[in-house]
Amino acid sequence: MLVTKIYQPKDLSVNLLHVDSSILGDHSVSRKISAAAVAALRAATPDVRVTYRDLDAAPAPHQSGALLAARATPAEARTPDQARDVAEADAILEEFLAADVVVLGVPMYNFGIPSQLKSWIDHLAVAGRTFSYSEAGVKGLAGGKRVILASSRGGFYGPESPAAALQHQESYLRGFFGFIGVTDIEVVGAEGVNISPDLKQTALEAAVAQAAVLSPLSKAA
Repeated sequence: MLVTKIYQPKDLSVNLLHVDSSILGDHSVSRKISAAAVAALRAATPDVRVTYRDLDAAPAPHQSGALLAARATPAEARTPDQARDVAEADAILEEFLAADVVVLGVPMYNFGIPSQLKSWIDHLAVAGRTFSYSEAGVKGLAGGKRVILASSRGGFYGPESPAAALQHQESYLRGFFGFIGVTDIEVVGAEGVNISPDLKQTALEAAVAQAAVLSPLSKAA
């Protein structure tokens, strides 16, 4: 018997998830940097699909007892509000899991990340989907992604700064993404943007220039 195997063409398109979290709209430095990064990556990649999520315009639902109760309720017994909240939380996770590359616009607020971004992250930390526990310890399940942090800070918090110990923005994100298995993390950032208008402009221009030379996108394995 002659068996003919039909080969399906591999989908070589790249899924890019672009997330902004600044509350400053057009005045945001991190939004300008993330936009520059996405524009450069799109220009260098012939087939990229971009999904955009603005966490200020459409905040992710906060973790709450009500949301946990909704998840514990059988789907057919959920109220319309419960069904909506669960669907929205699930959509956030699925967007992330489908992405090969995530460009994350993240300003530093009061030494950490915006609460809007923390709510989004809480929907990514799902046992059995992005990490697992066993007797051997924790295992990240979301590896194979590339994460680009488009960062902005009002002051100076680099490793050489006296205020370095107060920097819980990039350090937190590296820790979280590492926990779920993502180790390919790049930072395109601007510091000192609230020191003076001149420093802000200089830092922004340098970050945009850095974003312009990001390496092209590639499909996750």
